[in-house]
Amino acid sequence: MAEAAFDYIVTGAGSAGCAVAARLSESGKYRVLLLEAGPPDRNRWIHVPMGFSRVYADPKVNWMYDSEPEEQLENRTMYSPRGKVLGGTSSINGMVYMRGNHGDYDEWRQRGCTGWDFDSVLPFFKKAENRLKGGDEFHGTGGPLTVTDREPGHDLTDAVIAGMVEYGLPRNPDVNGAAQEGAGYFQATTGNSKRWSTATAYLAPARDRGNLVVRPNSMATRVVIENGIATGVEYRENGVPRVSSARKEVIVCGGVFNSPQLLQLSGVGPGALLQQFGIQVVRDIPAVGAHMQDHFYVRHAYRSTPGATMNELANSLPRQAIAYARYLLFKSGPLAANGVPAGGFARSDPRLERPDLQFNFSPFSYAFRGPKGAVAHEFPGFSLSAIHLKPDARGTVTLKSPDPLAAPAIKFNFLNTHYDLQALMTGMKMVRAFTQQPSLARYVVEEVLPGPHVQTDADYEKAIRQNALSNLHPVGTCRMGPEGSGAVVDPRLRVFGVGGLRVVDASVMPSVPAGNTNAPTIMIAEKAAAMILEDAAQR
Repeated sequence: MAEAAFDYIVTGAGSAGCAVAARLSESGKYRVLLLEAGPPDRNRWIHVPMGFSRVYADPKVNWMYDSEPEEQLENRTMYSPRGKVLGGTSSINGMVYMRGNHGDYDEWRQRGCTGWDFDSVLPFFKKAENRLKGGDEFHGTGGPLTVTDREPGHDLTDAVIAGMVEYGLPRNPDVNGAAQEGAGYFQATTGNSKRWSTATAYLAPARDRGNLVVRPNSMATRVVIENGIATGVEYRENGVPRVSSARKEVIVCGGVFNSPQLLQLSGVGPGALLQQFGIQVVRDIPAVGAHMQDHFYVRHAYRSTPGATMNELANSLPRQAIAYARYLLFKSGPLAANGVPAGGFARSDPRLERPDLQFNFSPFSYAFRGPKGAVAHEFPGFSLSAIHLKPDARGTVTLKSPDPLAAPAIKFNFLNTHYDLQALMTGMKMVRAFTQQPSLARYVVEEVLPGPHVQTDADYEKAIRQNALSNLHPVGTCRMGPEGSGAVVDPRLRVFGVGGLRVVDASVMPSVPAGNTNAPTIMIAEKAAAMILEDAAQR
């Protein structure tokens, strides 16, 4: 079933898609269609910051992808949750607001991505941001995305930061400010004690615009490409096949897994792969679905002294009832905060120019209950994770079937180099050293994971291969770069060789930033929308 044409069609109402659609419809000049495979964001646990554990494995709002078996990890699969709901992964993530290192973006520019150095992207970070603490050289106010600073005064969290400082990391009051290295409180995409997803930040204020049409439960299945130009999108709305045409552009915002999948289904990708599934090759681009990069981490869990962790809440129905009532009545208490309040950044080798390790603190500890579930330990506990930020590993996302409803094949290829293994081993040893410092040691009763038996390098390696996981920050499957560089899109995010088609999401990142990837994805959406509007004005 066909319908009237739109100026722009945006596929995927996630971290990037909501922002792009809102900005393109802002002036009222252009008619915009926003398609989202999942439902509206009405699940109450989406909006409660500490409720993210309730949507971590909820198939109603989550794609719940699994990777292919990873040979270097004893053939384990990696669970890879992605948001399938308005707001996308920004509606189910841990709400950490992290930009990465300034040098990450300067490196993008050095790779030929003109206009993506830190000085060029900073205005778009600031444009998106409404930092409640106030603006400065590095932060904005008045933007759609509310950002909250966690203040000192939480005993265990303060002790974790102090332990890192006693070990030797500098104290850092703002990891999104002038310097990244050091320990401190993290910022969060929360406001008024609720999650600030892009559906809340960008889409909710735009929903009443007559020129913006939002279609939840509408999965894009193919970009229509005629004579080398994207002219529309085929999709299924509540299972019913439909097609809409785009007068100007189709903007693919499906994320690092779904964007390459949609391009491949549309005939844009590795020619041999597409022919294998009987898909007509519109444009042979081998890099579609290639070059995936992700952070890799190992979690340390500790039994702690009573009174300071979320485990006690998770294991007590009366405490849960009190916490929920406190949240409903006063928008305060443990449910009002996200689960990763603090951490730090360091270098695994002092010769490195910038940090390649991140440490995340969480005031709870847990055991896995199957690959997609977790249960809090029955004792007070907390977790400290060592995360490798600059892995050499490169993975792939490819079709497993020509059926657009089938999940793609995801392969991370973790631990394929000596550096990737050594950096994470160093991070684990640093975590242990943090917990032995005076400020934090008084809270530690015992190490539960990986356990005191892990002592030699061989022990550490075994623990990594058996327990390390994706940190859920994959990027790069439609990476940008100059023509001829093996990229999928140019620095204005236009797909090479196909007119009227762009990709705007984390898949265009040429390398993964040193930190959580949601804020950089929103920055990319802001910059992309500005470029799209600029190009439209010049036509």
